[in-house]
Amino acid sequence: MESIRRQNPQAALMWLEAEAASARGGFACLFSTADEYESALITERRAQGRYTQHRSYWPFVLFAGCALIVTGTVLLFA
Repeated sequence: MESIRRQNPQAALMWLEAEAASARGGFACLFSTADEYESALITERRAQGRYTQHRSYWPFVLFAGCALIVTGTVLLFA
């Protein structure tokens, strides 16, 4: 930037305009609608495996524990 300041002001102005145009181009949206964006987002997340169902054994363990407690209580008071 320092070397541009030493040159003529017209070149510096042209350089700044080119940089501003480049910066504005970086904010352009790739999707034309929100539905298109959400569809692409869901597709990407599915490809990453985020929507797969993880098998959890906690409900079975809790049911078995409660059944054992109830059975033990019944046998204790019978």
